[in-house]
Amino acid sequence: MSTRLASHGRLINRAKALSFTFNGKVMSGFEGDTLAASLLANDQMLMGRSFKYHRPRGVLASGGEEPNALINLGVESGFEPNARATTTETFSGLTAASQNHFPSLEFDVGAINSKLSRFLPAGFYYKMFIHPRSFWKHIYEPIIRHSAGLGKAPKARDQDSYEHYYHHCEVMVVGGGIAGLQAARSAAATGVRVLLVEQTAHWGGRAPVDGVTIDGLAAEDWVAQTLAELAACDNVVIRNRTQGSGVYDHGYALAYERIADHTPGDGRPRHRLWRVRCKQIVTATGAIERPLSFAGNDIPGVMLASAVRDYVVNFAVSPGDRTVVVTNNDDAYRTALCLLEAGLEVPLIVDARPEGGGALMEAVQAAGIRVALGRGIAKVKGGKRVTGVQICAQAGEGSVLEEVACDVVAMSGGWSPVVHLWSHCGGKLIWDADQAMFRPDPDQPPLGADGAGFVKVAGLANGHLRSAPVLEDAAEQGRAAGRAAGGKAQKAAVPAAVDAEEAALSPVWLMPQGASYALRSKAWLDFQNDVKVSDVQLAAQEGFESVEHAKRYTTLGMATDQGKLSNINGIAILSKSLNAPIPDVGTTTFRPPYTPISMASLAGEARGELFQPVRKTPMHAWHDSHGADWEPVGGWRRPYAYLRGSETVAQAVQREVINTREKLGLLDASTLGKIIVKGPDAGKFLDMMYTNMMSNLKPGRCRYGLMCSENGFLSDDGVVARIDEQTWLCHTTSGGADRIHAHMEEWLQTEWWDWKVWVVNVTEQLAQVAVVGPNARKLLEKLGGMDVSAERLPFMAWADGTIGGIDCRAYRISFSGELSYEIAVPANQGLAFWEMLMEAGAEFGAMPYGTECLHIMRAEKGFIMIGDETDGTVIPQDLGLSWAISKKKDDFLGKRAQQRSFMDNPDRWQLVGLETLDGSVLEDGAYAIAEGSNANGQGNTQGRVTSTYYSPTLGQGIAMGLVHKGPERMGEVISFTKIGASPVQARIVSPVFYDPEGEKANV
Repeated sequence: MSTRLASHGRLINRAKALSFTFNGKVMSGFEGDTLAASLLANDQMLMGRSFKYHRPRGVLASGGEEPNALINLGVESGFEPNARATTTETFSGLTAASQNHFPSLEFDVGAINSKLSRFLPAGFYYKMFIHPRSFWKHIYEPIIRHSAGLGKAPKARDQDSYEHYYHHCEVMVVGGGIAGLQAARSAAATGVRVLLVEQTAHWGGRAPVDGVTIDGLAAEDWVAQTLAELAACDNVVIRNRTQGSGVYDHGYALAYERIADHTPGDGRPRHRLWRVRCKQIVTATGAIERPLSFAGNDIPGVMLASAVRDYVVNFAVSPGDRTVVVTNNDDAYRTALCLLEAGLEVPLIVDARPEGGGALMEAVQAAGIRVALGRGIAKVKGGKRVTGVQICAQAGEGSVLEEVACDVVAMSGGWSPVVHLWSHCGGKLIWDADQAMFRPDPDQPPLGADGAGFVKVAGLANGHLRSAPVLEDAAEQGRAAGRAAGGKAQKAAVPAAVDAEEAALSPVWLMPQGASYALRSKAWLDFQNDVKVSDVQLAAQEGFESVEHAKRYTTLGMATDQGKLSNINGIAILSKSLNAPIPDVGTTTFRPPYTPISMASLAGEARGELFQPVRKTPMHAWHDSHGADWEPVGGWRRPYAYLRGSETVAQAVQREVINTREKLGLLDASTLGKIIVKGPDAGKFLDMMYTNMMSNLKPGRCRYGLMCSENGFLSDDGVVARIDEQTWLCHTTSGGADRIHAHMEEWLQTEWWDWKVWVVNVTEQLAQVAVVGPNARKLLEKLGGMDVSAERLPFMAWADGTIGGIDCRAYRISFSGELSYEIAVPANQGLAFWEMLMEAGAEFGAMPYGTECLHIMRAEKGFIMIGDETDGTVIPQDLGLSWAISKKKDDFLGKRAQQRSFMDNPDRWQLVGLETLDGSVLEDGAYAIAEGSNANGQGNTQGRVTSTYYSPTLGQGIAMGLVHKGPERMGEVISFTKIGASPVQARIVSPVFYDPEGEKANV
């Protein structure tokens, strides 16, 4: 049985006992325990069930690679599924429950699948669930949905808080083992800023457990000394419980800090997502021990040899009284010596190598432990825990030579460097046949924008398995990263490390090498997804020769551990089945995050009211106190209209339209997108972004521009102002600023990365007010400052100056058809400027107006609105905007798409104005009725209404719409649908209803 030892336990505090529950049973642990250690200390060997066959599963590893011990943590608002017991720290009051079973962990009816495994091999679902077709909806799908998933989805709102943190440094070091500590020390010595992160709560990695000596000190003492040295450096930031989760382009990395998982309710954020920008990254992420494949290697009590000694040394936990060690390398002998020192029995070490090991094997034999060379395990005996093993010749087919009683099997199949972060951004791997591992190829690193590598690997992760070369490599990689990041090279002595000599391992991918089908069908590769050796062989037999195809056919490596323990063994089995070298088979794709991170940490504070924060202009409070009826617009809140007294919204809108047309209206236009485009290639860039020419726009002038997607469809519009020879300011729609900014950045970063262009979204840096109406110029002249006369500031021009003592930029542009100025001022001056305009404009009839007034006036003038006249299928030509498409330039985004036959076809719906014969208002989105019906019996249509309003100016309903060949049908009367009533007749007219000559704006 597993129990707590009286000795060892370097990470636990025996003076602080903790109480927790597992499946409702009260258990005890110590501060410093992981949940897996606490469960083992309470003899809870069975911790879960596998996904497919519901086989009993116990803990296999001691870190983030654990595939079996997944549990539900907490209850209600603190509930979290699929937490790893090996990385969860025990705390008082912790509530844990096993998952993926019914009705209980001990008795799971789903285990019947294991008895039916012969009929449920890899890929069976691809063949079974397609026949008969009628079974899918009522039989197959309900069963699959009921069976899917491991944990339960939380039902209550998460009680904890989460946050994001932005960090800039020159060098980021991932991993807090001796390699990471040394790399950070060497990088820091060059004078650059260093961030060092370690995913566990403790530093030093495996060295303190394995008894390494560094500079004459025990590894634990050297680690403490080095940590103190780094903590004293002003240029070093150190974080434990922080996992390096992903590496991306341009020196961007994500780190995942678990701040308060072990101290719930202390008021701190539970998790923090670090968004790191650095110049160089050093991954000192160590290596993961591989399991061995033999029949019954999934029975609770079969564990990685390194994990067994972790539990003994770190947590004073004995997984069992009698442990059989099975290995193909010398490292596992350390486990036998560790167990012997703890007073536990090791009846046998099974070494698959005929020649055996080196000094460590000799030490084991000298201690009286029997070593069986050239042997393997034919089968592990037991059900819900190990009871013994059957020994066979490794070179044979599984004939049993002897049986040995035991309750733990400690297995070691060699080590695999943790290359995930190296591979996330394109780093390549090479196969090291001598050590049977994939390791980073130093000649093919992840490349930065300058074409140079920006990720380096140190220590075990770089394929160095001995402590001395680990430290030497770490020192060199740390110095190199510091130099590459702009530091000054500093030579320093490399710590001298001493550990035992080791003989070479012998690659062993299956025990025994000639195992029968009966044994191979019980030898597990992927412990969570129940993928066996026989499944991978079947995939090869059925033609899935690509490792990626075999992965998806078998689900090998697709579990929550992402194949950390299974992939290399699976690749080796596939390699042998295909009779191809392992490097030719290759690896699957490594994707971030390295281990699962909480969804809440990705969201950070973006939840509740902050999920999509309401964006407010500087004048928001003024609007609210003056009767604003709010409307959501692209994340903003804009006044739809300003209500006075008992008037309705419709009455308020009509009042605002008439007042603006006759006197003076003020509009808060701060929400309009404002994007600065600057650089030597800015003109060329904007010529590609817009359908018309922007490079020949003169400084001080404005031009209306259209943007299309690469598919040719209209996506945004706005006025572009040229500020100087290399600077333009592009206005976008209120809801389009972020989207267009991202659109520009995407093309700059992926297609025109060598163009010298800088793009920045300054929407919220500026407040903007539209001063509109016949009295607009009078108001500005009264306030004094810059000259806003028609001669000095003509239509479609802009100028910098002051108005009323406030610095501003005035644009002479109009979206209403009236004399209009749009005045941009610093955001912190926006409210003062607005109030000044309102006060000074009182004598001129100044009145604020909202978005509906804006829409009516623009419709009266026939101006389009993105999102109304466009729906993702409309091109500029449909809207009569061919004049805005340049014929002088060779290309722009969407040009080639618009030349396709469907787009170039004149037989399209095109923009027209619509006037109802009875003066009523057409329904928004109403369809124009055509003769006949389609194949489904639905009436044919020949157009639709895109915008429709009651026009106070004209005293009737007006509308804009897209009608089949509309401009050719002026004066024709057509019918439009009306819900619950007879069709409404409307005449096709020009979309410009008001001041068609444009005289009122150009004064």
